[in-house]
This record gives sequence, structure tokens and C-alpha cells, in this order.
Amino acid sequence: QELIFVTGPPLVALLAAVFAPAAAVVGIDSEVAQVAQASHGPSAGRATFQVCDACRLPFTDASFDIAASALVLNFIPERSQAVAEMRRVTRAGGSIAAYVWDFAEELSPSGPLRRAMRRFGVDVPVIPGTAESRIEALRTLFEQAGLERIETRTIEVCLAYQDFQDFWQAQTPSYSPTTKIIASMTENERTRLRRAVRAEFPAAPGGVIEYFARANAIKARVPRRMGRQLRDRRG
Repeated sequence: QELIFVTGPPLVALLAAVFAPAAAVVGIDSEVAQVAQASHGPSAGRATFQVCDACRLPFTDASFDIAASALVLNFIPERSQAVAEMRRVTRAGGSIAAYVWDFAEELSPSGPLRRAMRRFGVDVPVIPGTAESRIEALRTLFEQAGLERIETRTIEVCLAYQDFQDFWQAQTPSYSPTTKIIASMTENERTRLRRAVRAEFPAAPGGVIEYFARANAIKARVPRRMGRQLRDRRG
């Protein structure tokens, strides 16, 4: 049975279970609320979830065939340690993959809101790991972990919202630092900001909001140690 390990949004673990129904999928998150939601959501019965630190995984060496990190690697301060842990728990010849929003080019789903806020004169806080969201940074991270057959690609996603209010609610969750900045504004300032954000989008039938976001993705293989040792001896 194939074993898949996923760190990141619960939906990714569900997708892994759907597209690899014969696999055993384990998802982790550092937030109790995220794990609780996933454990009682659509993923229940298709994957198991637990709270743990991505830099100190509670799994034995070579436990999984695949390890994936979804939309989270740039947020981890100890990124090198997190990738090292992914390698440790993945068998030789297994696959390791990750993808993150392209925050460096302001192409995450929150990009339109952040760009408008800057034009409005707001000092928008830098998203953690922004520079590390570049493909070049991801490649360096995987190379330093000693992984092989590294491949990278970009993924463009079309985001669609029913209307501007739907977009606004999705991009201003209560826990976001950006939302707290907006909440500190006067009513007049918030109204003007909403107009500036709305101007980011072309007019569409029915008021639908659509735009593209981009993620940077990378995958690699854990070296087959025995094969490498044989090659070294022959060389």
C-alpha cells in the first residue's frame, strides 16, 4: 500500500486520497483548529490527521512513499529543516514535492488587495518567506537537501468569486494582519480602499470577479542510496 504524507491545507490531503484511493494518506498541521476541521470534514475516512511540527515529524525513517508540502513551505522559518524531515520520512526512491503561492511577484490570491492597499498609501506587511517563494529559492532548498531529479514548474489558477463582496470576504479573514489594518481605518478610508480594490478588476457580466493567481511548484526524488554507493565504488 502506498503511503502519502501531506503538510498544508486539509483539502490537499483529501485530493491525495481521491486521486490515489488505494493509498494511506496522513495529513499534518501545526494548528489544532485546522486538524479538527479536517478530521470532521470531507477528508474524514479518506485520510488521517494530526497536529505536529513540520520540522520535527513524529514518524520513523522511510515511512512514506510520497511527501508533499502544500502552500506552507515559505511560512516555515526553518525551511531547510522541514525539507530535511520530509526527506527523512520518505523512502529511498520516493518523491518529495512542494508548491507555494508566488508572493515574490505578488501573484497570490491576495495580490489584488495588497497592490491596491499599497497604491492607497498603506504600509502592507511583508508575507513571511516572500523571497523564498521564488522557483530559484525552492530549487536551492531541494538541492541543499541532497535530492535528485529536481523539476520545477509554475501553475496558474483562475480564481472566481460570485461578486465583489464574495471576494472581499474571502480575502479579509479575521486572523489576517491585512484585515486588522483595514479594521483600523475610518469608514471613509475603507470605502475608498474598496473602490481602489474593485478597480483592479475588469467589468464582468453579473459582477463576477475573476483573476489569475500563480503558484511555484517543485518535485524531486530521494536518492537510492545503494545505487549511488555502487556507482561511487565503480568510479
